[in-house]
Amino acid sequence: MPEIRHPDGQAGAAAAGDEPRIADIMERDVASIGPGATVHELVELLRARDVGGVPVVDDDGRLVGIVTEGDLVIEDADMRAPHYFQLFGNLVYLGSQKKFEERLKKMVGTAVRDVMATEVFTVTPDEGASRAANIMVDHRVNHVPVVDEEGKLVGIVARHDIIAMLGL
Repeated sequence: MPEIRHPDGQAGAAAAGDEPRIADIMERDVASIGPGATVHELVELLRARDVGGVPVVDDDGRLVGIVTEGDLVIEDADMRAPHYFQLFGNLVYLGSQKKFEERLKKMVGTAVRDVMATEVFTVTPDEGASRAANIMVDHRVNHVPVVDEEGKLVGIVARHDIIAMLGL
């Protein structure tokens, strides 16, 4: 099950003062893709929409992950299996077998579900816009999906939306 996280665990506190709300700056026409789509379909969508990433939604429109161009590139192309030795008939791995398996799965993944990130930081439309900016800085992400109270995707905030809000 994906881990969709609201940074402070609360469900959308209203924006304070005159701060713009997420609803004021978010993009509503959001390209998204399903977890069963192929990586080829994903690449075509990223090219067609000229975006670096898209939210992944289920058949009901609920956010289940996010996938970016970075998810398609293996950080460490060194695919050597972890070193191991045998002890009493068992294999003892000296490196992370799980990390190796995750890299291998991404490398050969053919479906979006194989390459997407499932830990996604989200905001709600009624929150202050600074919340999205803080998430981007604190968690080094470029896009923050906007979800309603049911977890359905209703928009997205990108870095350029924050920059535009600041008048830069």
